[in-house]
Amino acid sequence: MKRFLTFLLILSVLLSSLLLTGCHGTMDPDRGAQNGLEDEIFQPPERFDESKPITITFWAKNESNRTQVNIYKQAIADFEALYPNVTVEMLSYNDYGKIYNDVITNIRTKTTPNVCVTYPDHIATYLSGSQVVVSLDALMADPNYGLGGAALKFDSPSREELVPQFLAECSIAGRCYALPYMRSTEACYVNKTFVEALGYELPEVLTWDFVWEVSEKALEKNPDGSFKLNGQQKLIPFIYKSTDNMMIQMLRQKDAGYSTAEGEILLFNDTTRELLQEVAVHARSRAFSTFKISSYPGNWFNAGQCIFAVDSTAGATWMGTDAPLLDIPEEELVEFETVVLPVPQFDPANPKMISQGPSVCVFYKDDPQEVLASWLFTQFLLTNSVQIPYAETEGYVPVTLKARQDPGYQDYLDRAGEDNREHYRTKIDATRLLLENTENTFTTPVFRGSPSVRDAAGTLIESVCKSERRGSEVNSTLLNKIFSETRSLYQLDQIQAEHIDTSAPLPAAALALLATLAAVWVLIGLVSGYSALKRKRAKEKS
Repeated sequence: MKRFLTFLLILSVLLSSLLLTGCHGTMDPDRGAQNGLEDEIFQPPERFDESKPITITFWAKNESNRTQVNIYKQAIADFEALYPNVTVEMLSYNDYGKIYNDVITNIRTKTTPNVCVTYPDHIATYLSGSQVVVSLDALMADPNYGLGGAALKFDSPSREELVPQFLAECSIAGRCYALPYMRSTEACYVNKTFVEALGYELPEVLTWDFVWEVSEKALEKNPDGSFKLNGQQKLIPFIYKSTDNMMIQMLRQKDAGYSTAEGEILLFNDTTRELLQEVAVHARSRAFSTFKISSYPGNWFNAGQCIFAVDSTAGATWMGTDAPLLDIPEEELVEFETVVLPVPQFDPANPKMISQGPSVCVFYKDDPQEVLASWLFTQFLLTNSVQIPYAETEGYVPVTLKARQDPGYQDYLDRAGEDNREHYRTKIDATRLLLENTENTFTTPVFRGSPSVRDAAGTLIESVCKSERRGSEVNSTLLNKIFSETRSLYQLDQIQAEHIDTSAPLPAAALALLATLAAVWVLIGLVSGYSALKRKRAKEKS
């Protein structure tokens, strides 16, 4: 009997071990290294082999702007002149979403590019599989080939010369997976002429109450149905291009929840409901609309059919009467004074605005020399010869202090309004907006699935606006429905479960092991009880 009990105890221990193994196991390849980030930090070779021919692919994005494409081409030519053994092949995109989708596809076929212009949100998804994106920590610190390294053939910025807020945006779970390339924020482009015609004076910092009040006032009409303000049949006083940014910034300004770095989704809260109710009021009156509903705000703005147009500072060359880039016929342009201000705030004394813009990441390859060449080219994109001319194409700001402090760049800023091309005032005003508010910017948490949370934030506003346009009153019941449909559309419950749900059902194998383990212990109890009873009877007989 003792042998049998010993056997059962051993069996119990073995089953417990199996259960623990089944619960923790190996990393799910679909979940990857998001929480653990178990890939090893890439260690650069001691020296770069310049006798070895290397070809690297570079996926870049331009704002439908040939000048930007040419800047990239010049950067490639300059880099190849310094490192003749390296050939850089560029594939140019005009949409970050397309780059993201193509990278995801190519991860599966192990044909990712070497270097890619992307966003940290996207990188978090790329990291679903380990050994995909290179962690740059060791590369940045390398004395020869790191930032400001001794063996570099170009004037690379040191780590201290990178704007710290922008570099911090490239960190995921404590590791750096990209270098910032350009940065922008959102701006509110204001038709000052219209605001003053309505009897208002523009404040230095817009508030949401001011924008809503002016927008509603602008809806007054003439007897013939035209708007008093512009004499036209069309007017949407306030148009927001990126409603995801709108919701995210409103929540941040209210110190309300959005998401956490661990993947906890806090978007669906009472503050969100209050904000959506306010948006619904102005969507109902048609004082407010969005890009997805009414098209590009710049077109309405330039035609004198919009007072407040919120768009990226990187889109400044499309905004205003004298904009060098226009999407409407010249005869539709209306003369007015454009002012560039921060996005509306709830607390103008404590402004909060989102930081956005492309970064550059490096992908793992089997050959360390190829990875090192990719890193060298990535660094080269931070030199003044690339940073300054690219920033001057739009309302971007360089990501290095070295470029910001360059006399040539300072001269560019000082010449605002000198012409309506390179020194277009609205573009440079948008640039200065970010330069002067870098300390007031913030970024959203990055984790696998964070792009879906961002999309969901915008969808809430879009859904509310569309409901009001269809005549559906946005009340508590409808908001519950919108919340539920948005969660389902972006599978947010699954994202949250991956990161924080400790109450999720156990896998079938684990349940089976638990049942077997319980049965073993019951059997041990029965055998032990039977043995005790048998000893008692034997003692009574004796």
